[in-house]
Amino acid sequence: MKKMLYIPLMAALALGFMSCNESKENSDGSLPTDLIHNPQSAEGEVDMENLPIMTFEKDLHDFGEIVQGEKVTYEFKFTNTGKSDLLITSARASCGCTVPDYPKEPIAAGQTAYIKVQYNSEGRKDAFNKTVTITANTIPNENKIRIKGVVIVPQN
Repeated sequence: MKKMLYIPLMAALALGFMSCNESKENSDGSLPTDLIHNPQSAEGEVDMENLPIMTFEKDLHDFGEIVQGEKVTYEFKFTNTGKSDLLITSARASCGCTVPDYPKEPIAAGQTAYIKVQYNSEGRKDAFNKTVTITANTIPNENKIRIKGVVIVPQN
């Protein structure tokens, strides 16, 4: 009888230990907010001189005319012009046809990095204008970059 109680108890303990996950990423691949160190408090005055600042070389890219079915990519160059590490927590596109890829590691003050944006024109036609919203430990905490162009349907 004791053996019958012992086996389920050990199985429950094993499952409990296995469910403890020490990963530093959330299930969606984004970093948890406890990794973001913004040297400012939510209360009181904000000292803008010590914050990370995301400065883009340009925030809009025009692909011009592309043929329907093409996948086009552009890399937006940015620099952390602030005085502390910049950490991007997410980059969300306004449409499923647009996929952003951003650096997951902190960008030190003065360093340059890239956000790659890919647009898939499969099944699309005419003009497009897509926005990617980047959330980071900056002021403002959201920055936007855009891509646009025109999808041409090939004549058969």
